[in-house]
Amino acid sequence: MKKFVTTSLLACAVAALAAQASAQQTPPPANDPSKPPASVPEQMPFDIPYGMSISTEQARQLVDAAAAEAKKHNWKMNIAVVDTNGELIAFERMQDAQVASVTIAQNKARTAARFRRSTRAFFAAFETGHGYIHTLDPQLAASPGGIPLVAGGKLIGAIGCSGGTGDQDEASCMAGAKMIQ
Repeated sequence: MKKFVTTSLLACAVAALAAQASAQQTPPPANDPSKPPASVPEQMPFDIPYGMSISTEQARQLVDAAAAEAKKHNWKMNIAVVDTNGELIAFERMQDAQVASVTIAQNKARTAARFRRSTRAFFAAFETGHGYIHTLDPQLAASPGGIPLVAGGKLIGAIGCSGGTGDQDEASCMAGAKMIQ
């Protein structure tokens, strides 16, 4: 019996040492974040120049168009339009739209304006494991439904919608954004 216990303890010790040794031999990461990438793009992505901010009248028209799209589907949306700085110009909370989405719609619009890209880009980054995104801005919205507004090749603001799914929010926003040519 004593021999069995001794053999068992020895086997456990060998297994523990082997596990510890293999744990210390982790392969290096494929992309070492402390080193620059092998290639750097020549062009800046999302390099949309800033233009004059959208007017209050235009912003109101975009809100109305987004609300009309939402009503066609019986979606209850909060709709925000911001200027090039991400500051609110026009807002509507449709009847019975969820209260939490008031801030979310504004943050989606703000994110789209300040980062000059659709909030879907941030959603995609999160979905593919880029967790650092949340460190960029405490108000960043990484959910579809924030669209930059570009007129004459220049950013004039952004529209953000919230209250439905991300795709419903984005569809409502697109109805408003289409009005800008």
